[in-house]
Amino acid sequence: MKKRILLPALICLSLASFAQTDTTKKTPVDTIHVGNMVIVKSGNADTGDGTEVTIKHGHHYYKPSNISTNWLIVDLGFTNYNDKTNYSSATAQAFAPGSTKDWFNLRSGKSVDVNIWLFMQRLNLISHVVNLKYGLGVELNNYRYNSPLVYTENPATIVAYDNVRHFKKDKLAADYVTVPLMLNFNFTPHRKEGFGLSVGASAGYLYSSRQKIITAEDGKKKTHDDYDLNPWKISWIGELQLGPIKLYGSYATQSMFKKDGLDQTPYTVGIRLSNW
Repeated sequence: MKKRILLPALICLSLASFAQTDTTKKTPVDTIHVGNMVIVKSGNADTGDGTEVTIKHGHHYYKPSNISTNWLIVDLGFTNYNDKTNYSSATAQAFAPGSTKDWFNLRSGKSVDVNIWLFMQRLNLISHVVNLKYGLGVELNNYRYNSPLVYTENPATIVAYDNVRHFKKDKLAADYVTVPLMLNFNFTPHRKEGFGLSVGASAGYLYSSRQKIITAEDGKKKTHDDYDLNPWKISWIGELQLGPIKLYGSYATQSMFKKDGLDQTPYTVGIRLSNW
């Protein structure tokens, strides 16, 4: 009788001892986020298990709003113009007596375009892929000439000086208050720094124009006048976004001068410093 009771008791004790020993212990897992990388560490050094490290790359999911605003955008670029003037015409010679196309060659890399946009907004039209983009800002165009040119007032004419005077700087500045309107295509709407492009037009009004001359003989001289510049600047504009890099460009629809004498159509290209 005792043997019959002892045998089941030993079997139950063995099963209880086996249950206390867990051979399927869960392996601890540590997860670390570094930027857009996820580092997963698995294994247990205390029990002698192997340690495995896995690095996963991934982009943060970005949920855009239907209306987003970007404040204080800055453009840094270069400006030039497409000169289609007929310098043999009477109107061209009346505006710039004795002029040739070489008169208006710009100094390479010195004619700059700086734009300051107070704000730009992006309005969702179709699934955040197609958007309407608009804003308000100022365009600051600076044209620096190779030849020593002087703009005169009442009437406005352009005179070329000989090489007797030593010109250190000869610059025409034209500043516009501008409103851009573009159709934006965002190919990666759920990434903050994605890929896309914008195309459209802008309308700018000339609020300031001046010429700045610096010579060794007379020093610095600055005069303000409209110089028969066109008060309106209507341009085709574009923007390209390549991740964190944003590029912009513009091409005016007409000459920068009101008079028929000079046919110079300005254009700009450069880099845009903005959040999107």
